[in-house]
Amino acid sequence: MNKALHFLLPGGTGQAGMMLQGALRAAGHRVTILSRRPANAEEVHWDGVHSGPWTELLNETDVVINLAGRSVNCRYHPAQRREILESRVLSTRAIGEAIAAARRPPALWLQSSTATIYAHTLGAAHGEDGEPGGAETGVPETWRFSVEVAKAWEAAALDFQRPETRLVLMRTSFIMSPHRGGAFDVFMGLARKGLGGSQGTGRQFVSWIHEVDFTRAIQWMVDKPEFAGPVNLASPYPLPNREFMKDLRAVARHPFGIPAPRWMLEVGAVALGTETELILKSRRVVPTKLLKSGFVFRYPQLPQAMEELAQRWWNLREPSGSGLEGKRR
Repeated sequence: MNKALHFLLPGGTGQAGMMLQGALRAAGHRVTILSRRPANAEEVHWDGVHSGPWTELLNETDVVINLAGRSVNCRYHPAQRREILESRVLSTRAIGEAIAAARRPPALWLQSSTATIYAHTLGAAHGEDGEPGGAETGVPETWRFSVEVAKAWEAAALDFQRPETRLVLMRTSFIMSPHRGGAFDVFMGLARKGLGGSQGTGRQFVSWIHEVDFTRAIQWMVDKPEFAGPVNLASPYPLPNREFMKDLRAVARHPFGIPAPRWMLEVGAVALGTETELILKSRRVVPTKLLKSGFVFRYPQLPQAMEELAQRWWNLREPSGSGLEGKRR
């Protein structure tokens, strides 16, 4: 990007939004956040469903990055299912309707989606033309629910395509960052407690992307008109859970981890108020379009990524001069 642009981020106060805010502002861009609870002058109120004064912002926006959606880290009871689905579909429709009515629509709409849309597989990796999930035999009903949410999410955006606005569906894998509450933070906590063994069979694949490559890939796509439709945001090298957990134990400085069979994970998921799909579904996804375009990942391999993330994870949690280096050795 060679000029300063105006980015509008609905749902931009979540973890992915905070990553993007920092990266875009550091690059000299203007960023406005749409939030249900605006906290400063750079945040504007919206309810995630209806149009309002915020729609006028679209006439001065170059790029919309819609990140709105309720966390899926919960039990899939009927009320939570409704909230998960509606928070994605209704917010996407609101953005689509506003873009369709804009006098000067944005040139690019980057719409959140998920790598969960692909079928569970232990075989060949899914590129953007990969088989969607939902038809697999022998998978839990909760996995089908997640796929149907992903399909409805994307369909809501596709309903509002217009020729002036390029639409990209960001099928994002686990974003790895050292900040509290994210996937890496949760995994590090488990490993430090001796619970960093393989999960389930350990054969299921984990697709992931380092936060630096996540923000770089988004900026990369802004000026490249070949990007439209689904784009996988994932490292080129997904790997089985058992290898993922082995690399995690190495950076957590905890060489032993108790394996967790499926029944144990199911019990733990109930206790923690989450679903085992987040761990047990095999997501083997590769970023075919990004690689074809010449994008070079800064952290393509997991060991390298985890070393960098772990250093910052420790620094965020250890006071200066606490003897961290001795502990890490």
